[in-house]
Amino acid sequence: MHILVLLMGLMTAASAQTPRLEKGPAKPIKMVVLGDSLSAGYGLPGPAAFPIRLQKALEAKGIKVEMSNAGVSGDTASGGRERLDWSVPDGTDAVIVELGANDALRGIDPAVTRAALTDIITKLQARKIAVLLCGMLAPPNYGSEYAAKFNAIYPDLSKTLGVPLYPFFLDGVAADAKLNQADGMHPTAAGVDIVVKNILPTVEAFLGAISGQRS
Repeated sequence: MHILVLLMGLMTAASAQTPRLEKGPAKPIKMVVLGDSLSAGYGLPGPAAFPIRLQKALEAKGIKVEMSNAGVSGDTASGGRERLDWSVPDGTDAVIVELGANDALRGIDPAVTRAALTDIITKLQARKIAVLLCGMLAPPNYGSEYAAKFNAIYPDLSKTLGVPLYPFFLDGVAADAKLNQADGMHPTAAGVDIVVKNILPTVEAFLGAISGQRS
């Protein structure tokens, strides 16, 4: 009887230790930033581009990511849709969608932009890839009616498609001459760092939800 009790005790102790032995280090989250020149790093050295700076900020928080910069200067939302399949390879866990600034600059019909962003998000969701949508605001030169239609795209899609939203990608940087290059549109390296600082809590929450689903 005593031997049986001893054996049962040893088996219980061994099974209690098993989860710790089986659990290895968490795999890095594979993330793609699908965007235009604002995320591609136009006019900046490679290490100063938004995806690289964001990755470093996340790593400083102990969050491991494998980041891919899929920003193409001059790209519209429709352009991003056309290259979606090869810009976001299989095995990707998460995508930050930063598109629409060029649509607004060119005065493209907001319905066209909305349709392209809808297609991008739904195609990624069909592939079980998490999406964080970054909002953009229309410049004032096309009038208040255009701005109202364009600006509504992002919160509407966030709500209807169930994806998290960072309301304005250039928050804290837009229209600040000290944080933008000579063209007044593209952030300097310091401007990119402000973008990263401001968006970081949203990205942390986004990645935290993904990690919870994977565990």
